[in-house]
Amino acid sequence: MHRLQVALALREKLYAQPFYRLVYGESDGLPGLVLDRFGDIVVGQIGTAGMEAMKPAIAEAVDKVLKPKALIWKNDSGARELEGLPSYVETAIGPDIEETVVEENGVRFFVPMGHGQKTGWFYDQAYNRRALLKYVKGARVLDVFSYLGAWGLAAAAADASQVQCVDSSAPALALLQRSAAANGLHNVSAERADAFDALAALREAGERFDVVIIDPPAFIKRRKDIPKGQAAYRKLNQQAMQVLARDGFLVSCSCSHHLGLDDLMVTIQQAARHVDRFAQVVEVGGHAPDHPLHPAIAETRYLKSLFCRVVQD
Repeated sequence: MHRLQVALALREKLYAQPFYRLVYGESDGLPGLVLDRFGDIVVGQIGTAGMEAMKPAIAEAVDKVLKPKALIWKNDSGARELEGLPSYVETAIGPDIEETVVEENGVRFFVPMGHGQKTGWFYDQAYNRRALLKYVKGARVLDVFSYLGAWGLAAAAADASQVQCVDSSAPALALLQRSAAANGLHNVSAERADAFDALAALREAGERFDVVIIDPPAFIKRRKDIPKGQAAYRKLNQQAMQVLARDGFLVSCSCSHHLGLDDLMVTIQQAARHVDRFAQVVEVGGHAPDHPLHPAIAETRYLKSLFCRVVQD
């Protein structure tokens, strides 16, 4: 309970509202445990056998410290297989809750509880999504791997002229469209498609965007995936640049720990050369502060977001 209280004290210094990652594994002295807070709802994920054995004690501590309306265990990540742990989703405290609302950058988003990606929302990118806003006024924006539209709807609310969102998940896009309608954002369209196929089709159609955001899932989950993953990142960045306007901005992200910041820089440089473009990295983003880095554990430093100006070479 003490470590949970220490983690809470940090977040309460950083955030005015209770919407954040409350526990970030080793960085909060609780290896194998993630807790995300959505107001009075907590969604947790356990990734180790040791922490799984402590699950009742964790639930008791969460109840005492936070007194949440609900605690949902979303223990369905692939990492659990390596520990020989079962995959399941269950409610430990309170009623079953299908969805909630998160407000970010002046937009209210409908977020699934227990059946979305990860814990339902990606708090790690929050500061990078805020940094995006200065680039989008009057811009035509493409948000690839959009999920619930955290990047795209923020751009729409920040006076982008048009926003096109692409994702392969029909349920995610349905929530995105509900959020757009609820916020009165009529400059948003959504397409269900594979990202690589969608980018190829947009290029073939001669479409051009002032800002393109690519925020894919981890292409490199294990060391053996590095060559194939690097090729996928390179192809994705090349395709994104091919649908950029002549003096456009690319926001290129990677959440693969095994692709370092310098590696992502090289990937962008290679992609730019391949399509006869020149890329300038004008801003580098990492984790929001509710994901504190452990100085001795490189795995806690996984997120990279590069804001690149891409011009004709």
